[in-house]
Amino acid sequence: MSVESVHTATRPLRVAIIGSGPAGVYAADILTKSQDVKDGEVHVSIDLFERYPAPYGLIRYGVAPDHPRIKGIVNALHKVLDRGDIRFFGNVHFGEDLTLEDLQKHYDAVIFATGAIKDAQLNIPGIDLEGSYGGADFVSWYDGHPDVSREWPLEAKEIAVIGNGNVALDVARVLSKHADDLLVTEIPDNVYEGLKKSPVSDVHVFGRRGPAQVKFTPLELRELSHSRDVDIVLYPEDFDFDEASDEAIKKNNQVKTMVNTLTNWLVEEAHEGEDASSRRLHLHFLHSPVEILEDPERPGHVGGIRFERMELDGTGNARGTGEQVDYPVQAVYRAIGYFGSPLPGVEFDERRGVIKNDGGRVLGAEGTHVPGLYATGWIKRGPVGLIGHTKGDALETIGYLLEDRLNLPAAEAPEEAAVVELLEGRGVRFTTWEGWNLLDAHELALGAAATANGGSHGVPVERERVKVVPREEMVAISRGE
Repeated sequence: MSVESVHTATRPLRVAIIGSGPAGVYAADILTKSQDVKDGEVHVSIDLFERYPAPYGLIRYGVAPDHPRIKGIVNALHKVLDRGDIRFFGNVHFGEDLTLEDLQKHYDAVIFATGAIKDAQLNIPGIDLEGSYGGADFVSWYDGHPDVSREWPLEAKEIAVIGNGNVALDVARVLSKHADDLLVTEIPDNVYEGLKKSPVSDVHVFGRRGPAQVKFTPLELRELSHSRDVDIVLYPEDFDFDEASDEAIKKNNQVKTMVNTLTNWLVEEAHEGEDASSRRLHLHFLHSPVEILEDPERPGHVGGIRFERMELDGTGNARGTGEQVDYPVQAVYRAIGYFGSPLPGVEFDERRGVIKNDGGRVLGAEGTHVPGLYATGWIKRGPVGLIGHTKGDALETIGYLLEDRLNLPAAEAPEEAAVVELLEGRGVRFTTWEGWNLLDAHELALGAAATANGGSHGVPVERERVKVVPREEMVAISRGE
């Protein structure tokens, strides 16, 4: 039997996607809507595997709960998975519950869309002191990730956040915001209780270059000004613009908007009265971290952070001035980017933190395409760009998959029931899309109950949802146990 007849006439093309965040869901959606599928030239059967009991990946566990665009993105992903033409298998860990060999036996093609969840490293002295944290780890905590501790040490009054991207702003905003004002979101109770006890007074965000080179976006920047009882503090000496900065402001509306917002805040701050807020969020530019300093009174703990002052060099890049400045802080969060994790049996670029690939075609040790293996999203191109960029990324990968389809190695056991039998035989307590709907309804009911009882934690506020955290509880609810 020819490969073509296996994949088009006799049975559908079987595709496994590992990861149910935006990258994975977009890839599945684009494949089902491709012209080849619409024309009937290809029939597809797609299974989406997720290591967590719930879908949505980064949207559920990597974006601040008060982000205004979360709901719209979740609704879009929900519509795709709710159509019923893509099967969801949650609580399935690739490399443990299912191996690469298993997938190659049951599927004609495998797409890795596992994203990037680890913090990029910052190799400076003192980085391992107590009180030095990865921003991604903190995000996982406040987003109720089932595999992180339920506790987080929030004891510092003064905090440094290193980074000038959206994650740095999210971390700084959550650290500086009053816990009661986060009750309108889906934060779990342990996160509220932890933030409520925080004695924080000052959060400092440090970027290496100038205001025209920041990596965050206007929406995230403007969100900072919406926090109640939190003053934004800026410093005139940090507002340096070189030729490249001026050019970027002229040609890029996003840069122009952010620079205008920052400079307006600087002017407004100079004319404000004496009514200071109880917390302050400081934005610093042209600071490059040199060393995290130990507290002489608490050996082994963070007591401050040292920076080298930078200056722009005319091209938008920064160079050191030799001047150093210290800030007293008791905690440091690095938010300088995410980094991908290797997958068993797949070649990995340790320097870039991505699966080795050519346009989404996974490469083997010899540098040639491994038939049937593909990648999309951050694990393909690195943790850059916004969520919307993953659509174009998935288009490229799916295009190659369809181009290769007549030469894909046919699966030995392509029946849809086969992988279910395999998981059940191994005792994997996997969850389904129907199970997610049960968990979704349960979390919404928790929010409704909190609202009906006059609010939450004594605060009169309407709550749409309260997130369930323990993995076993999520699994049990999803499986109707």
